[in-house]
Amino acid sequence: MRERGFFIVAGLMESALAGKPGIPLAILYSTTGSYSTIGREALDGALMALAEVNADPAFGFKLVPEFGDPAGVSETYAAMAQERLKHRGCRHILGGITSWSRKDMIPVVERHNALLWYAFLYEGYEANDHVLYLGACPNQHIVPLFDYVVPRFGASPFLVGANYLWGWEINRIARELVLSAGGKVAGERCLPLGSTEVDHLIDEIRATRPSFVLCNLLGPSCYAFLTAYAELGREDPAFAPERRPVVSCNLTEADLAEIGPAASGQLSTSIYFASLATPENRSFRARAAARHDPTRSPDASFASTYGAVHVLAAAIRDAGTDDPAAVRTIVMSRRFEAPFGPLTFDPRTNHAAHRPHLARARADGGFDIIESAAEPVQPDPYLMQVSRQVPAAASPGNLRSRMRVVP
Repeated sequence: MRERGFFIVAGLMESALAGKPGIPLAILYSTTGSYSTIGREALDGALMALAEVNADPAFGFKLVPEFGDPAGVSETYAAMAQERLKHRGCRHILGGITSWSRKDMIPVVERHNALLWYAFLYEGYEANDHVLYLGACPNQHIVPLFDYVVPRFGASPFLVGANYLWGWEINRIARELVLSAGGKVAGERCLPLGSTEVDHLIDEIRATRPSFVLCNLLGPSCYAFLTAYAELGREDPAFAPERRPVVSCNLTEADLAEIGPAASGQLSTSIYFASLATPENRSFRARAAARHDPTRSPDASFASTYGAVHVLAAAIRDAGTDDPAAVRTIVMSRRFEAPFGPLTFDPRTNHAAHRPHLARARADGGFDIIESAAEPVQPDPYLMQVSRQVPAAASPGNLRSRMRVVP
């Protein structure tokens, strides 16, 4: 009876949806400003998905983008979101890269009973009914990353972060993981977003000689730091990637294209790398190559926003309406296909389950995946389980492994 009732309601909603010439979708990414490389990748992924959805008659509607470029200014995201929700008929926002921008938009989407589709990894400790978290949370990025690097390189890292919420919180989690493993943080420094003044960081790292470096910088700050660290490695072989690597949760192929060979050998974790060897990713890459430069590798930003648009479109189609509550119900009740694998959501937290991967950067701008989780990791944004799983020792094999070696 429940399924029959649903289909009756869905049929009524479909007729209402069919009368709309298009469904407006706010897309807010900073394609200019201090992290514009990531913003351009995110926008390109969304545009590719929009083109596919709007060309497919099976959807029965078109998504009409309402673009905005906040230029990396977090306060501008809220103003642009308000304008699109209040005056342009949008009920869904795809956007935000930094946690500042996300948190500034949340009160706006709450007031308008809308949904924010946030497609990026973040620091966790949040769960809002008006946000769908499509990116990785800490137990899907920093925890498996440290599971790998601490036993192999030691438990005395140097933490380098962007001077805002992401950098502060990821460094805090890193400190807790290191202390739980019986180690000690060798040093911690933050840079303002966009700053390229990294010489003092390199000098301190040279002096403290940490076991590895965790880098949470964004954009030009990250590029300047990795370039300087590569020079340090040439001057002192003790800082070569195979001995003291720089590890990251947010280094992608788009970043490697900006940095060049200086990033070679460094480690990153992500839910998506272009080198992922699955039929779904091969098909996705072929379509991306046909739309863009064939030599360009889509990164996690591109793949995540692409997946977000397809999930939204499928949920609207199946709900028969773009009503946020109805769309959210559909999203929480079924599985979706994405370039990085099957995508399901936890209705308690609005977060997606993801399969994390660890990869090593190549000089040619790609990544070699060296380990992958055997299956998707259920989201744990508040790290309720991790605190009970991390043992107090840092020898190889003692940290709880969430990954397996890629054959």
